[in-house]
Amino acid sequence: MTVLQRDAFTQTVEVPAIRLPTCVLNRLVKSLKKVALHRPGLKRVVDDDQGNETDGEHRLLLLDPQSFKSAESFGPDEAAALKASGVEPEIRRYQLKLTYENLKSEEVLRAVLPEGQDVTSGFSRVGHIAHMNLRDHQLPYKNLIGQVIIDKNPGVTCVVNKTNTIDSTYRNFQMEVLAGENNMVAKVKENGVSYEFDFSRVYWNPRLSTEHERVVSLLRRGDVVFDVFAGVGPFSVLAARRGCSVFANDLNPESYKWLQHNAKLNKVETKITTFNFDGREFIRGPLRERLPDLLKSSGSSSAIHVIMNLPALALDFLDAFRGLLRGDTDRGPDEAVLPRLHVYGFSKEDEPERDVLKRAEISLGTSLKTRCDVHMVRNVAPNKEMMCVSFNMPRDVLYGEDVVEEGYLEEPSPKRQKHEETQ
Repeated sequence: MTVLQRDAFTQTVEVPAIRLPTCVLNRLVKSLKKVALHRPGLKRVVDDDQGNETDGEHRLLLLDPQSFKSAESFGPDEAAALKASGVEPEIRRYQLKLTYENLKSEEVLRAVLPEGQDVTSGFSRVGHIAHMNLRDHQLPYKNLIGQVIIDKNPGVTCVVNKTNTIDSTYRNFQMEVLAGENNMVAKVKENGVSYEFDFSRVYWNPRLSTEHERVVSLLRRGDVVFDVFAGVGPFSVLAARRGCSVFANDLNPESYKWLQHNAKLNKVETKITTFNFDGREFIRGPLRERLPDLLKSSGSSSAIHVIMNLPALALDFLDAFRGLLRGDTDRGPDEAVLPRLHVYGFSKEDEPERDVLKRAEISLGTSLKTRCDVHMVRNVAPNKEMMCVSFNMPRDVLYGEDVVEEGYLEEPSPKRQKHEETQ
């Protein structure tokens, strides 16, 4: 089946049921919920109209045939509840009509996909959009899969499949609509904040909600935040709502547009200054221009944070900080109040913490071993981790000559070169 035929799933199956007196029915239904049948659109309690007695004083509780085989399947708690109510287990066999509406996504897909092939019903939810990553053997069934996802998930009105890898320039990817409406403008709520954006033209990952909250929880009212790769604003808007002054940048014109929109949507547009630059250009331009004055005024009551959430490339951009304030006659405050950076990177190495730290040190040209924290954000794929390196910017990097320490000199990253060429 490559075109969904819902009527083909109608069938009658036999399931176990326990006959219960109506006077204790409600109490026993709660006590037996672990073994009761749970099916979308089906009632667990039915009339005893298939038995010999129809006196109205008894009803049947349908049981899950996967977990209940006989009266001995009742656990100690269930058995005790039945005994306390004076009920001797009387098991019946009930003829149950199942339809497409009563089946779960996995069951429908397992029935239509060739036997032995993986069944994919998982997806990322972005507002009304379900985003899937189908494998090659599932593509002949892609439209059927999309329709099943819409049918089984209230609120989902569009199902899309990623058709290429994330673009290294704008962090978005091409997608194909599998089912439903072709409406890519999503409305989502994350950490109490509302966002709107065109999902087909910007980057958004609902799995990063916890990380956004973790980093912003480190900020205090009055802090200054430079969000180098801001996207549509999941860090920036949340930080502004916390009372921070935010300078947010993104190279993608669409992300820049929705970043401004989300600032207004959440009434923090006066707290966020937006830019549409390349990350390195933003660091050496707007950030460089504002940093000396911010350092003079910063202290125990406020701090400066730089967020660099572009895991594929952010570590390579750290070299933009080498000698950024070289020549500034005011050497600034103690290193403890120099900007604190939160830089993201992917790693496929056996020791991802060590890997991302080493790459950060190479870009900066100095050691960070005694002054940084490395946090594991999430597992992206088998043998691929997303990491966050947090550290206070070393004074020798910020104010020194653009010369690396011995042992930290390497060729520029090929990924960075490729990124720059696409600008």
